[in-house]
Amino acid sequence: MDEREEDDDEEAWLQLRPVEPLPSQCCGSGCSPCVFDLYLRDLARWEAARVSKDRSLLSGEESQSCPSKLSPDTFLAFRITAVHRLTKDTYHVRFALPGKSQLGLRPGQHLILRGIVDDLEIQRAYTPISPVNAEGYFEVLIKCYQTGLMSQYVESWRAGDTAFWRGPFGGFCYQPNQYGELLMLAAGTGLAPMVPILQSITDNADDETFVTLVGCFKTFEGIYLKTFLQEQARFWNVRTFFVLSQEDSLEQLPWSYREKTRFGRLAQDLIEELVGSCRRKPFALVCGSAEFTKDMASCLLHAGLAEDSYFLF
Repeated sequence: MDEREEDDDEEAWLQLRPVEPLPSQCCGSGCSPCVFDLYLRDLARWEAARVSKDRSLLSGEESQSCPSKLSPDTFLAFRITAVHRLTKDTYHVRFALPGKSQLGLRPGQHLILRGIVDDLEIQRAYTPISPVNAEGYFEVLIKCYQTGLMSQYVESWRAGDTAFWRGPFGGFCYQPNQYGELLMLAAGTGLAPMVPILQSITDNADDETFVTLVGCFKTFEGIYLKTFLQEQARFWNVRTFFVLSQEDSLEQLPWSYREKTRFGRLAQDLIEELVGSCRRKPFALVCGSAEFTKDMASCLLHAGLAEDSYFLF
């Protein structure tokens, strides 16, 4: 091989070199493997292939068809079958799975969504709200923000489009009868990881876990999944409460919500009341904004729960 051919070959290998991810490509959820872990893995494969001049050692291309199983390492394509706008900034989206296959998540696990906006790749974590045993589909709840890059991507979705996901991930996986009572504290779309856990409990006649769910929203109209939550509250072992930050009159609420709704913010006094009213020793699950989870962790500690008695999504 002459010098020119060697230069051309070197240039070809450099073009195959994995590109280091941008900070925006990390969802910040502590996933394993992280996008940077995948980069280091692919870089090691590239270096080995380059030394041996064997391109077969390089990682394969990502799947472009609907898969039957998820992969935490590789983004896989899923077809969107329905997009419903729940509020002015929140969407309920359904994705197809082949035949009657199941997604394969355990209650409490989440996925990573990849989006590309203006040639910039971003990744964010979302928890499916569909039952873990749902066949042929899965659903997610996504809140969009005016200046959010992922929000721009999600708002462009239409039925028939394709989106790429990888997973599952998550440090909390629920097991039946693992705890005497779960105290679920959720703000906004932080309700999402609570939904499959709650449904897995009420769907299982042998699971006798008590559940107290507290949903924090701005207004009554802004409460997500009202019908589902009302149905769940009919079970003998489930209580639901709501805290509305931008309303102050019970008379404006339906009768069925008046006894279980508070106004303002979820604060120390209500946390202590909730913990004290639990029928068994509670284990708390918290999901919401960074500020919300930090405040709730502090409130739970002051209410007497040890750090190993709660989990922050």
